[in-house]
Amino acid sequence: MIKMQNPFRSLFYARLRGNRMALFGAAIVVGMFVMAVLAPLLAGDPGAIDISQRLQAPSLSHWLGTDDLGRDVLSRILYGARISLLVGFVAVGIASIIGIVLGALSGYYGRWVDSLIMRFVDIMLCFPTFFLILAVIAFLEPSIWNIMIIIGLTGWMGVARLVRAEFLSLRERDFVQAGRALGASDARLIFRHILPNAMSPVLVSATLGVAGAILTESALSFLGIGVQPPTPSWGNMLIAGKQTLGTAWWLSAFPGLAILVTVLGYNLLGEGIRDALDPRIRE
Repeated sequence: MIKMQNPFRSLFYARLRGNRMALFGAAIVVGMFVMAVLAPLLAGDPGAIDISQRLQAPSLSHWLGTDDLGRDVLSRILYGARISLLVGFVAVGIASIIGIVLGALSGYYGRWVDSLIMRFVDIMLCFPTFFLILAVIAFLEPSIWNIMIIIGLTGWMGVARLVRAEFLSLRERDFVQAGRALGASDARLIFRHILPNAMSPVLVSATLGVAGAILTESALSFLGIGVQPPTPSWGNMLIAGKQTLGTAWWLSAFPGLAILVTVLGYNLLGEGIRDALDPRIRE
């Protein structure tokens, strides 16, 4: 297996460290991840109802205020981060696995295998992804697991195309020819030799894909067909705050800000990784 050489790895990290926007995005991503993991320690019960504290503005006792049932908004945002990040990671994981396998087969074997897989990709791309998700969810029970699976099953086409393009470039390289001459099987050549060298664009796509999955989950929850109350999600917190937007602005402002900051962080990090991996960029 051809591994990334140390000089290239050093150059990658040097470029990434030199990109302030990427470091800012990485700080946001790490910060959100830590807060989501430590939510049980940082926040109280997100479902605790206290009618006497309903619709309290941000204060020292409730930093981000309370909702119409007296629940602490900060606690619900922190627990909502766990839902959003879980959806993002699992959905992108599913999409990446499907895209990598189909793209690898398409690029390695070519001919009728390539034509068949790419025509299927073209058919999938003909459907607007969000409306396809809406149509599928209409026949299923709205739940976090259904959402993760559906987003993953409808988001693999871009990864497949990226991996196919890399395989078309790598399959005729000398190290692959040497592997064939030594009697290596197709599976070994694909997954042990070529695929590790084709993962750079997949890493960028996955990072950006997490942001897209979070946005999709938030939109579905906002429409009422995503994560269902009382489970806190940034999307269903937004729709709940819509009813009292004129008098309790914080119910919509803070969940919306959480979505904005998280998506911005992943986009900045993804762009930074892409620039750091781009060989056309010279120091």
